[in-house]
Amino acid sequence: MSQPAITLWSDANFYSPYVMSVYVALAEKGLAFSLKTVDLDRGEHLQPQWQGYSLTRRVPVLEIDGFELSESSAITEYLEDRFSPPEWERIYPHDLQKRARARQIQAWLRSDLGPIREERSTDAIFGGVKKPALSEAAAVSANKLFDTATKLLEHGNPNLFGEWCIADADLALMLNRLVLNGDDVPQALANYASFQWQRASVQRYVALSARRVG
Repeated sequence: MSQPAITLWSDANFYSPYVMSVYVALAEKGLAFSLKTVDLDRGEHLQPQWQGYSLTRRVPVLEIDGFELSESSAITEYLEDRFSPPEWERIYPHDLQKRARARQIQAWLRSDLGPIREERSTDAIFGGVKKPALSEAAAVSANKLFDTATKLLEHGNPNLFGEWCIADADLALMLNRLVLNGDDVPQALANYASFQWQRASVQRYVALSARRVG
């Protein structure tokens, strides 16, 4: 199967959870792609010479055949539509309602739970940085995360919808903000996050950030 040239722009540290989502999606589909980085800490993405996506100046950015797209969930949905099954591997459920639910979970994880993202930034995941105890607001967000994830996984299966999808990677990352910091997380959810984290595509991304730390 032939494919166009694909480029993925990432932050230089490979700490972005949104870059990870797109990286995992590309890897799961078996798509070859070039990886470029921009140093967000130095503001390279704000400079006029940055060759990424000038419209939003955020990562990830996906480039295919001159088409540039940012916002990770938009990118993963585009990849599913552009490189669709059966020629390419599926990253969203086949069932219409389950696919809608997966997209709902992605949108929720990106729009809610702000105190967790603020107090458990991904350097706790990819850099091994330990964070202080959660504030009251973050503890409330954590309990909301636990309650929602427990309901989503009450079927007892290792994946959200009986087989892996990209929302599993996103939910596991949110849980691992807490798990890998040593916070108290219900065992069933910690087990789910650990299982998802061992997926080969996820470990490939984790290895990128590990090399930066090393």
